[in-house]
Amino acid sequence: MPVHIARPSTTLAAHKITTGEIADDIRTHHPDHPRLGAILRVLGNCGVQTRYFTQPLNSPTINGTASIGERAPRAFADGLDMAETAARSVLQRHGLGPGDITGLITTHATSWAVPNLDIHLVARLGLRATVRRTALTTAACAGGAHALIRAVEQALLHPGSRILVVAAEVLSTAYNHTDSKIEHMIYKALFGDSAAATIVSSDPLGPGLTIDSPAGLLEYVFPDSLEFYAGRIDSHGLHFDSTKAAMGGARHVMPAVVEWLAGRPVTVPVIHPGSRPIIMDTAAALGLTEDDARHSLDTLAEEGNLGGVSVLRVLERTHGRPPADGEQALIVAYGPGFSVSAIHATWTD
Repeated sequence: MPVHIARPSTTLAAHKITTGEIADDIRTHHPDHPRLGAILRVLGNCGVQTRYFTQPLNSPTINGTASIGERAPRAFADGLDMAETAARSVLQRHGLGPGDITGLITTHATSWAVPNLDIHLVARLGLRATVRRTALTTAACAGGAHALIRAVEQALLHPGSRILVVAAEVLSTAYNHTDSKIEHMIYKALFGDSAAATIVSSDPLGPGLTIDSPAGLLEYVFPDSLEFYAGRIDSHGLHFDSTKAAMGGARHVMPAVVEWLAGRPVTVPVIHPGSRPIIMDTAAALGLTEDDARHSLDTLAEEGNLGGVSVLRVLERTHGRPPADGEQALIVAYGPGFSVSAIHATWTD
């Protein structure tokens, strides 16, 4: 029995921040940085023009000196609010009520909270007490695709399912002036805050992606890559670290993705907009062009790297200029590990 992924709904954070504003903030806080000129040049070419933060740039939990004890609760509260808004929006979009939802899968990696996003959303949305729940808390940028994989598996196992998938990330919580390496400066400009939600169901809820079997699902961890990307917590907050090897991450794992595809075509790429090189390396491995990857590039330029929310946002943009019925799509996202999560699907009207 086929499984369907409906059109997502995205909620962007309240405060629009330009790359110029971030460059000015870095100049102010790091005037004597030995690589300041290089940092500002990289920021100008990072592919991101604007992004949205849940708090103003000059707030204590963004460019200030708030502690982890202040940053983490603020990030979770802001992420939860966006998650609720996105979830309510997608339910309304598809004419569903809380009682129609049989499963809930959440992904959120940018704060720590127990109970996590799933339990809070059960309460806020009024979902069934018996709703099947999965809370992903460390999938990070791969979270949206990973949550979709878990939802598709659940729908294949339980015909008649309607599974609410919700991703929320407050990546601005990692904006921290105690981090002064060039990669940390780039992340200050790269990341944005948002939430998105969609419905994975046994019955179609309008045009969207259809998966026929588990053969359309891939999870892959690149060997010996534990240190490519990593989160770090100290008294100053949550930090995001990476190594030089991580810069070629997509090139490392796309051969495994192409092998798994085994000749199946892809004309509709839903690529995680982690950076312009990540997008273009993925597109090139699939034999696709910059125009083919436009929805990922536009998301990056206008909203930044949204972490686990990203592929849901790109999929929503894809619905804005829908492919032809029967076209073959690939959702692909990368996360710490170094890992890749991918879904091969058919666009159906």
